[in-house]
Amino acid sequence: QVQLVESGGRLVQPGDSLNLSCTASGRTFSSNTMAWFRQAPGKDPLFVAAITSGSKRTWHSGSVTGRFSVSRDSAKNTVYLQMNRLKPEDTAVYICAASESLTVQSNFVDDYNDYTYRGQGTQVTVSS
Repeated sequence: QVQLVESGGRLVQPGDSLNLSCTASGRTFSSNTMAWFRQAPGKDPLFVAAITSGSKRTWHSGSVTGRFSVSRDSAKNTVYLQMNRLKPEDTAVYICAASESLTVQSNFVDDYNDYTYRGQGTQVTVSS
């Protein structure tokens, strides 16, 4: 059974940092583009960041550029999201996803529907 399991979310104060992890089991995703989305209550998932196989290319949404950084360790089948200078508006469930269709050449990686595998998410709350 293929699973993506996120961890690392918790309650933090504005300005704090968090490092989220997403570990895959059941198969390897070293050749797949992986991404992070976030979902606020009652809203659709929003793209946060993505990374291709071999970490050749990365993308970050405009709202997190310069504060968040996506990375991966293929040997551990794990993707990370380093989040710095957190803001209250970053509060959401952060969801890890893996795509079967996107490649290193793909230029549009922010569509949730392109990601076949998705985790359950980890809650990040930024509040003073």
